[in-house]
Amino acid sequence: MTSVAREAGVGKATLSRRFATREELINAVFADRMDGYAGAVAEALADPDPWRGFTDYIHAVCAMQAADRGFADVLTMSFPAAKALEARRTESYNGFLELIARARKSGHLREDFVPEDLVILQMANAGVIAAAGDSAPDAWRRLVGHMIRSYAAPGAPIPTVPEAPAPTALYRAMVRLARTGPGSA
Repeated sequence: MTSVAREAGVGKATLSRRFATREELINAVFADRMDGYAGAVAEALADPDPWRGFTDYIHAVCAMQAADRGFADVLTMSFPAAKALEARRTESYNGFLELIARARKSGHLREDFVPEDLVILQMANAGVIAAAGDSAPDAWRRLVGHMIRSYAAPGAPIPTVPEAPAPTALYRAMVRLARTGPGSA
C-alpha cells in the first residue's frame, strides 16, 4: 500500500481512506482490465461462427497485451482475497473453455489445442512486444497470425498473416536489445 500511495502521489492515509483493504485496492486497480478480458470472451461467444469467435478472441487478448504490458500479469497472477476479481477471472476462463469446445466441435480447431497454449502464446507475445519495442510495434500481430494458423485443423479457414516488419525496424530492435539486454527491453 505504501508503494502504491507513493506511485499515486498521495499519502498512505489518503489511500487507506479510499481503500480499506489491500483486496479492495486490487479489485479497483484491475477491474477495468478484467472487464475488458471478460468482454472479449463474451463477444467471442456471441459470434455465430465458433472458429471466427475463437480467432478474434486470440487477437483481442494479444492486442490487450500489446496495449498494456501489465495485462498479462493480471491474467497470470492470483489474488485469492480479491474475490470479485477472482470470480470474474473464473467466469472468463470458463468462457474460454467453451470457446475451445465450440471451435473444436466446428472441426476448425486442432484437437490437441489445450488452454495452456494460450499461456504459451502470451509468453511468446510478451517477448516479441518487449523485444520489438517502438521499432516494430506491430510485430506481435505476425506472431499471433502464425500461431492461429498452427492451431487450425486441416480444412479450417486460414486467416492471412500480417506483413512482416521492415528489416530496418527489426534491425533497430535488435540493436536496442544488444544495448539494453534481453531482460530490460
